Amino acid sequence: MSSSKQKLNESNAKSAQHDPFAALRFRDYRLFTIGRVLLFIGSQMQTVAIGWELYDRTNSALALGGVGLAQVLPMIALTLITGHIADRRDRKLTMLLSVLLLVLCSLGLAVLSWTQGTVVLIYACLVFTGIARAFLKPASDALMWQLIPVSAFTNAATWNSSSFQLASVIGPALGGFGIAFLGGATGVYVLAAIAGLLCFILTAAISKQETIRSTEPISLKALSAGAKFVWENQLILAAITLDMFAVLLGGAIALLPIFAKDILQVGPLELGYLQAAPSIGALFMAVLLVYLPPLRKAGPALLWSVVGFGVVTIIFGLSRWFWLSLLMLVLSGALDTISVVIRHTLVQIRTPDNLRGRVAAINSVFISASNELGGFESGLTAALFGPVISVVGGGIGTIAVVIAVAAIWPGITKLGALQEYEGK
Repeated sequence: MSSSKQKLNESNAKSAQHDPFAALRFRDYRLFTIGRVLLFIGSQMQTVAIGWELYDRTNSALALGGVGLAQVLPMIALTLITGHIADRRDRKLTMLLSVLLLVLCSLGLAVLSWTQGTVVLIYACLVFTGIARAFLKPASDALMWQLIPVSAFTNAATWNSSSFQLASVIGPALGGFGIAFLGGATGVYVLAAIAGLLCFILTAAISKQETIRSTEPISLKALSAGAKFVWENQLILAAITLDMFAVLLGGAIALLPIFAKDILQVGPLELGYLQAAPSIGALFMAVLLVYLPPLRKAGPALLWSVVGFGVVTIIFGLSRWFWLSLLMLVLSGALDTISVVIRHTLVQIRTPDNLRGRVAAINSVFISASNELGGFESGLTAALFGPVISVVGGGIGTIAVVIAVAAIWPGITKLGALQEYEGK
């Protein structure tokens, strides 16, 4: 990017400092965001289809938990390598290749669904999906922050969360509707592949970005630089640890097919609504955060939002009424968004560009652990103790984690407005 163009972007960003649409005024960021929304929609549709099909075929809670495990293990195993590649190689090219692999995995699932292929092969597709996401996450996260100036980071973090939640509202609803309308999961996998192709096209249209690439030769020291940076920045470590364990213990999403079918006694369409509910709440909260002034006491807001997340998770686990369960899931998404925006902004403001890929890779492990390993944990405890105990116990554990984090990292309770940390 030329210096004159960079100055123009900085000028535009400063003049739009309090503009709710500040980040979206940059063309490449718009292309990137639209592409990711489409990819997320396809991914969410596919998640509903996989959960419904596997539980329909196996009637096993453990099989549902295995969906998350199959995808997260490659991400954990490849974390250091994928982060290093994101800092040394062309981030846009890495993202394009990763999206292409996701498209092929969706098509593979469609073939297996159509032919009633073995469950083992379904898990094999999920493993390759995890590999694709392992490379995609750090490369795309690092690329995104190159498309806007630092002054627009907080606004972009909120829009990033908003776009993800928008996709998470639309995707599950379309997934449930697709299963009901098409009579199975096969067509949903094909639609997910089409969404991936559209993301590929939009990403390819992004302008070539200049970046400060890491010149360190591949070594254990270079690979672990991201982990070292996170460890030395205790506020970042506290925020992502809190988020990871809260969702790891408190997440009930993986068990929704069981709650829908066996406890609430509803069909695939209502399952789509349940899976979309957290994102409806999250989208509403994200829109509020875009228009409201920046949080002046980010630390306390983070801690109390996670406590609230634990409380509504407990109520959801005890509920036997569809509409109450739906409401609790909406509230869980709204509360979780506060944590996401604070964490993303704090991490990006304090991370130098040549480390963004590796730090994003470490951050993605925390996110994946909380979502995918959380799904496995929920499936395992549900198989051993039943789904209700699994969810209620997880909600109680979430509240305990907040208390532990506040005790271990007391600085998190004093975290003020995130803008105070810009450039530090």
